[in-house]
Amino acid sequence: MTVDLPSPRPGDQRSLIARSAAELFARKGYAATSMNEIAEASHLSKPGLYHHFKDKAEVLLHIADGHVSRLVDIVTGVEALDLAAEQRLPELIEAFMREYAEAQNEHRVLTEDVRFLAPEAQARVLDKERTVVQVFADAIAATRPDLHDAQLHKLLTMFLFGMLNWMFTWFRPGGRFTYEEMAPIATQLFVNGISGLEIAPKKKTEATRGKRR
Repeated sequence: MTVDLPSPRPGDQRSLIARSAAELFARKGYAATSMNEIAEASHLSKPGLYHHFKDKAEVLLHIADGHVSRLVDIVTGVEALDLAAEQRLPELIEAFMREYAEAQNEHRVLTEDVRFLAPEAQARVLDKERTVVQVFADAIAATRPDLHDAQLHKLLTMFLFGMLNWMFTWFRPGGRFTYEEMAPIATQLFVNGISGLEIAPKKKTEATRGKRR
């Protein structure tokens, strides 16, 4: 069973501007991109751009918050499927890979440029990111409950996101493989790795040794 991705990105003017800006931010960097360049890429006059966004920070927030909100919708959709434990994590990974294929620029902005937002705007985005991370962590723990007991499920979640989130730095979808073909590879690599992971017993510290004397 496959979760339905959220509806296609809206074609309203703000969203069209945000997509143009995301391409610029991903290619040039947020700091090096001007509102003049965003207006030109959006085929708008500068006053026309300011009619939709008061400043560049608001454009950035629209991109980052919009993308992470879609990711929240995806994990919520997977949870609603009520899949068996062994199916949940693969479904999450494959759903994310399908989304990343359509939102490479937005994902790069979310990964690299949120630090430029004001603290309250950062908190808004990061709170949604935590929701996404928690769903993945719960799915990993459901796959192997002993990982939760050893407090490894969140650590492994961050390993997984490290693998998925930085694909844009090296993966070229126009090459031999597509994102769709890479999804099961990433899933099998991670899930089979979990299956073979041995949890070493905790080493006794001097403090715990002292308590037993």
